[in-house]
Amino acid sequence: MSGPAHSNLEQVFANVASNYRGADVDLHAVYREMREKSPVLPENFMARLGVPSIAGLDPNRPTFTLFKYDDVMAVMRDATNFTSGFIAEGLGSFFDGLILTAMDGEAHKNIRSLLQPVFMPETVNRWKETKIDRVIREEYLRPMVASKGADLMEFALYFPIRVIYSLIGFPEDRPEEIEQYAAWALAILAGPQVDPEKAAAARGAAMEAAQALYDVVKAVVAQRRAEGATGDDLISRLIRAEYEGRSLDDHEITTFVRSLLPAAGETTTRTFGTLMTLLLERPELLARIREDRSLVGKAIDEAVRYEPVATFKVRQAAKDVEIRGVAIPKGAMVSCIVTSANRDEDAFENADTFDIDRRAKPSFGFGFGPHMCIGQFVAKTEINCALNAILDLMPNIRLDPDKPAPEIIGAQLRGPHHVHVLWD
Repeated sequence: MSGPAHSNLEQVFANVASNYRGADVDLHAVYREMREKSPVLPENFMARLGVPSIAGLDPNRPTFTLFKYDDVMAVMRDATNFTSGFIAEGLGSFFDGLILTAMDGEAHKNIRSLLQPVFMPETVNRWKETKIDRVIREEYLRPMVASKGADLMEFALYFPIRVIYSLIGFPEDRPEEIEQYAAWALAILAGPQVDPEKAAAARGAAMEAAQALYDVVKAVVAQRRAEGATGDDLISRLIRAEYEGRSLDDHEITTFVRSLLPAAGETTTRTFGTLMTLLLERPELLARIREDRSLVGKAIDEAVRYEPVATFKVRQAAKDVEIRGVAIPKGAMVSCIVTSANRDEDAFENADTFDIDRRAKPSFGFGFGPHMCIGQFVAKTEINCALNAILDLMPNIRLDPDKPAPEIIGAQLRGPHHVHVLWD
C-alpha cells in the first residue's frame, strides 16, 4: 500500500469531479433553451461544455445530442437501433471480459438474466437487515454523533464503498485496503480526458489501476471458490449462478465485479450528497420526512430526477434513423442529455420544482430500458438507510450557517463537494 489511502481516495474523488465538471454555466437554463430551440442538435454538446464523452472518441463519427424527454426515452428503450457495443472501445478498453454497459442484444440479455437475481429486492433487503444498516449506523454515524457537526460528504465518500465491497465479498477487516481499491476504481473513471496531453497519462494510470483491481478481485474470487462459495456475498452468488446450463468462470466474474466498482461507490456518494443538499435547503420538507419515513423513497426518486449524477448517456445508431425530422446516419453517436429530459416541461409539471409529491413517472437518473442500472436497488437501499439513520441519530440536523452552502455542480458526475451540517 503506497501513501496514505485516506487522502488518496479524497484526492482521486475530487480529480474525477474536476475532470467532468465542464464549463461553469447554469446548465438547467442552457438545457431549457436547447429543448426549445434545437431539441436535436447535430453536434456533441458535451464537448462544447468541455466534458469528456465517449461520443467524442472517434472524430469521424458525427454526434447528435438529444434534449427532450420523449426522444431520450425512445432511444434508451430501443437497444436494437441504438446500441452500446462501442463503449468497449472507450472506457471499456480498460475491461476485457464482461462489461454489461458495453454489451448488446442476446449476449447482454443472457448475462443480465444471470446477474439480475443477485440485485433483486429480496437479496438486497436481506443484505439491508444483516449488513447495510449496521455498517452505516455503527461504523460511521454513531461515532460522529458527539461532534455535533460534520461535512456529510466525508461520510458519503466512505460508506458506499464500505458497503459495496462488503456485499461483493471482500474481507471486512482491512478497511485501508478497500480504500486503496476504491481509489483505483476512481482512477479508471478518470481515464477519458479532454486534454490530449493529460489523456495519455490518465489512460496509463487507468490501465494500471484496472490491472491492479483485476488482480485483487481475482484473488477473492479464487478464495471464495476454494471455500465452496456458500455465502450470500455477490462473488459467491455469481460462482453459484447458472443460466441455461452455463456458469461463469473466474475471469468473467472478476471482470464483471471490476466493471461495477467505478460506478458503485461514486454515484451513490454523489446522489446521497445531492439528496441531503436538496432536503437541507428545505427544512420544512426535511421535518415532514422525519415525521413520515414512508416519504424517503419518494425523496430519493425525486432527487434522482431533479439532479441526476450521470447527466448524459451515449448510444450509437445501428441504422439510418430520423428524430424530429433530423436525419441521423448509421454509425452516428447519439448523446441523450438525461438532466435535460428529466426537466422537460412537456413531461413533468413544474419541472424545475423539487416536489416529492409529484405523480410517479420514469426519469433517467439510473438510465432506462435494457441497460437500466443493475445496481440501482442497492444504491437506493444504501441511501435510504443513510437518510433514516441521520434522521434518527442527528436531531435538528441543519446546514452550518458559518460554512459555505453546498452547491450542486458539474456537467457530468454532478453533485456537491461539501455539505457542512450541525445537529443538536
